[in-house]
Amino acid sequence: MRAGGTTIVAAVAGALALTAFAAPAAEAADTGITVSNVVVNGGRPIVVGTTQEVRPGVSFRVTWPAGHSLTTIDANPFLYRHDTTAAKGFVSGGIWMGLITCNEDGSRAANCTGDFYIDPPYRLDSNGDATTWKVAFNAMVWTADDRLKSQEYLTGLGSTQIKRAAKATANASPEPVAKGKTLTVTGRLTRADWVRHTYAGYGGKAAKLQFRKAGTSTYTTVRTVNADSAGYLRTTVTANADGYWRWTFGETATTGGASAAGDYVDVR
Repeated sequence: MRAGGTTIVAAVAGALALTAFAAPAAEAADTGITVSNVVVNGGRPIVVGTTQEVRPGVSFRVTWPAGHSLTTIDANPFLYRHDTTAAKGFVSGGIWMGLITCNEDGSRAANCTGDFYIDPPYRLDSNGDATTWKVAFNAMVWTADDRLKSQEYLTGLGSTQIKRAAKATANASPEPVAKGKTLTVTGRLTRADWVRHTYAGYGGKAAKLQFRKAGTSTYTTVRTVNADSAGYLRTTVTANADGYWRWTFGETATTGGASAAGDYVDVR
């Protein structure tokens, strides 16, 4: 943050974060820095797949003691879950900030917005990472000649859920189909496996079969079906009208929800 009244901290992640944020040896001490109004990802769970980088937003307000400004303080947010203390979590498996912009308001305080940086192949390596992560800050006060004066970890600032991304597919056949005849709807549910870095079958999960009549915009649930052990779904229905068929399910404590693209069937 030490860059002036309005400051931008460039993207830092993974091992680079440890280099950028690790301060010179110093006694842990009260910095006088406080952080409040922390909001991560708009208060929503963070859903992460297997390869795509995710940058959930973060906003907060930071204040500092007299005699200092944004040029001589740092308050770097991070997420941790593996350890009982923020200090351990920061070093062994934390999720660090990506880009933070702070605007000083003239009262030894600033409002900050930015994001965290999550690169799933490197930061999420266990499906157990789909859980509650705590929010903490690495707070540091520096002298005018860039020597560390005091440092502490600020905790008790809330938490956020990180969840495994999921997918659903749907296929209705035969196409076209005669009115009143049997239509077979199949599909598969999968979710991110952060160990193998691929999508694996979401076995046993209940999914809703939904239908949207051609010319309308709303899906209606027809029935609920449980996927088999490999995540596959199958059921039969009677074809009565042209329209779209899909499978859908809501999020759970560990996994985001998903809806298949509707598969159009022409009923003749």
